Amino acid sequence: MKLWLRGLTVFLVLSAIELSAQGISTSMDIATLRQGIDLETININLPKLGNASNQDIKRSRAYPMQPPIIPHKIDAYQVDLRVNKCLSCHSRSRTEQSQAPMVSVTHFMDRDGNFLADVSPRRYFCRQCHVTQVERKDLIKNNFKDVQQLLTQKPGYKENK
Repeated sequence: MKLWLRGLTVFLVLSAIELSAQGISTSMDIATLRQGIDLETININLPKLGNASNQDIKRSRAYPMQPPIIPHKIDAYQVDLRVNKCLSCHSRSRTEQSQAPMVSVTHFMDRDGNFLADVSPRRYFCRQCHVTQVERKDLIKNNFKDVQQLLTQKPGYKENK
């Protein structure tokens, strides 16, 4: 088994070397807001993103399993190996006092599906999945349709009431 793994590793390394030698690049094949300009030459004076929405209301989710959007500002929140400011309101023991929703039970599971007494280390850094919302005009045309819109477009669809 180890010999097979070594062979695969050697194959992948040689393939990567061959692709780079041929000059194959996908960076120009993908449409981006940079419009093909290299990161090194991009204009540093870009407009600021804007202030995060601070409405403290739940927003609807656009697709199943979408992580909830953070409905408030988090500019000064410290989240590192020793401190997680988010858990001062959203931990299981603080939700009654803060009235904030508790983190999902999935955040208490390890990679093998075992439940833990505290938030799993792989779910500890909230901003990996959860983001704040900024109220602004779309930068590019967006024709995204959420699941409900797609379902109602099907012929013969009847909503359960």
